[in-house]
Amino acid sequence: MASTRVRRIMKELSDLRLDADHSGVTASQYDEADFNHLRGTLPGPPDTPYAGGTFIVDIRIPESYPFKPPTIKFETKIWHPNVSSVTGAICLDILGTGWSPVGTIKMALISIRMLLETPNPKDPQDAEVAKMMMEHPDDFALKAHDWAVMHAGAPRKEQPKHNYKMAPPPVVNTPARYQGYNKELVDRFVNMGFDVDAVVDAFQYVGIDRNGGEDYELEEAYMGDITARLLGEH
Repeated sequence: MASTRVRRIMKELSDLRLDADHSGVTASQYDEADFNHLRGTLPGPPDTPYAGGTFIVDIRIPESYPFKPPTIKFETKIWHPNVSSVTGAICLDILGTGWSPVGTIKMALISIRMLLETPNPKDPQDAEVAKMMMEHPDDFALKAHDWAVMHAGAPRKEQPKHNYKMAPPPVVNTPARYQGYNKELVDRFVNMGFDVDAVVDAFQYVGIDRNGGEDYELEEAYMGDITARLLGEH
């Protein structure tokens, strides 16, 4: 008799087959007797360099599923900042700490497809690819398309569509930005997620003493007033 885990996987595969036309993703067993090793497919999203390609992923279901996520990696080589160009490993929250026991194989595959549509080069799996995407987005799109044509069967296009933008240059925290305030003093608020300029503005608004550029402990009342200013409550 099939275990609860196997019955769940069987139902998920059945649901995927029934919904394949709508979701665009599929999964099946490599071997009919093995529910631990699956083959998933997903289409390249339109208006991306991957459009028209079919991408295959290798899915390994752990014994502790659904309490642990499936391990999924690309079999099809792909040029994407969140996928290793060498191993196919994927950087995606739902396949790690973001997984929940209510998650499904279908949900994971759809999330991967969305990752193809909206890459996140700021949290890369492949630093070289991410760097190219942020610094030379047009070159990145051409190379991603070339790989999709060569490895995923995408139709060749002279100018693959994309909406990638060149990343702005990083803001350098020069001494002038601190306007005479001690860096460590300002950075206590910056480390909470606030911008340097906003913190300095709040200091000036509240009337914080520059103390000759030396660090010191702010009184609790001042801390509250600065935080309120930063949160737009003043």
